[in-house]
Amino acid sequence: MASSILSLASASLSSLENKQGKLNLGSNCLSFDRDKNIPFAKTKSLSRISMVASVNVSRFEGITMAPPDPILGVSEAFKADTHGNKLNLGVGAYRTEELQPYVLDVVKKVEKHMLERGDNKEYLPIEGLAAFNKATAELLFGADNPVIKQQRVATIQGLSGTGSLRVAAALIERYFPGAKVLISSPTWGNHKNIFDDARVPWSEYRYYDPKTVGLDFEGMMSDIKAAPEGSFVLLHGCAHNPTGIDPTPEQWEKIADVIQEKNHIPFFDVAYQGFASGSLDADAASVRLFAARGLELLVAQSYSKNLGLYAERIGAINIVCSSADAATRVKSQLKRIARPMYSNPPVHGAKIVANIVGDPALFNEWKAEMEMMAGRIKDVRQKLYDSLCAKDRSGKDWSFILEQIGMFSFTGLSKVQSDNMTDKWHVYMTKDGRISLAGLSLAKCEYLADAIIDSFHNVR
Repeated sequence: MASSILSLASASLSSLENKQGKLNLGSNCLSFDRDKNIPFAKTKSLSRISMVASVNVSRFEGITMAPPDPILGVSEAFKADTHGNKLNLGVGAYRTEELQPYVLDVVKKVEKHMLERGDNKEYLPIEGLAAFNKATAELLFGADNPVIKQQRVATIQGLSGTGSLRVAAALIERYFPGAKVLISSPTWGNHKNIFDDARVPWSEYRYYDPKTVGLDFEGMMSDIKAAPEGSFVLLHGCAHNPTGIDPTPEQWEKIADVIQEKNHIPFFDVAYQGFASGSLDADAASVRLFAARGLELLVAQSYSKNLGLYAERIGAINIVCSSADAATRVKSQLKRIARPMYSNPPVHGAKIVANIVGDPALFNEWKAEMEMMAGRIKDVRQKLYDSLCAKDRSGKDWSFILEQIGMFSFTGLSKVQSDNMTDKWHVYMTKDGRISLAGLSLAKCEYLADAIIDSFHNVR
């Protein structure tokens, strides 16, 4: 090692000598620490030249730079832009009409009560806060649902939707070796990462039809039928991300039919319960339909959107089993997976949810605020549609915008058209054409309509 460093230092000095003429640096250039057997550099200034012979090779030299996150990177680019009309429609986070972050009033009220009570910060059990787990399962399935009454649901608190999905993926990898997960095309950007990280194989089923900017129902059904028996089918419970396109109630019935016929296992990602339509029950209808058929299923939940608890990382993984005994065993293994992964979940968000759902007055306040947030997004969606129809003289049908639901709209814009949205109009969005209507105000709808019309008709 010492000889290698001396050789490198010698080569550097020789190179400098060739460029500057013969330099006699004497013994002041490089010395040797005999005790540590490590060469070290001394410096000497000659004709305003200061040289240090040193080598710093990292043990992590072989680690390459990771690509930027395609969604979170949008916000970074937006922050650097100084244009007055810039819009951040990339990240799915609710904004007020003034485009400011919003903390729900009911959340502020509960946090004030928690502070006044002097709630402690002790560790939770591995499975999380018991009151939260009870509340979240009942909110999802309905308190009187047989799966709740018969104690057939294994629930543990997770690190929002992402962490809950990741724990479930680990369970699949461990107890269903070789089983494949079917994922919609397109889907939320992190789904594939989660299953890749858990070493769970996945494939895609058709979902989005670019010709209609709607659901490719026939393609979806065909791909689910063709999948190996016993596959896991990842479904968006409501407000499909990124398209905003949901199956109709009749289509959900047919999806359940084919999953049941093929002995597949439904796996729901429910990130927007109550936030899509404004109704907690309506947004849970797909999950409850499958549970009513007696199917075993997995459901990941998140409270980032419907309670605005983005940074609290509060969610849950629920697994409906055929018996209470099976649910007990499954829960024990979920805990076993969580323990080395993150030990136990955070308490603050769990207490907020448990307090709100457990108090009828607070629960009603929350439902009113959810209806308000969902209503604002519906108003923005309508205004954008009206603006597009008024400004676009081509006769293009923009009605798909009204047929979509939730905080996102899939515009049908290509990557180059989406680039034009950003480069020319300073509208920041993901490159698949998705925009977050939660980050749009009524006042900006006409500007956005101009950008979409220009990008759609003038960029190819």
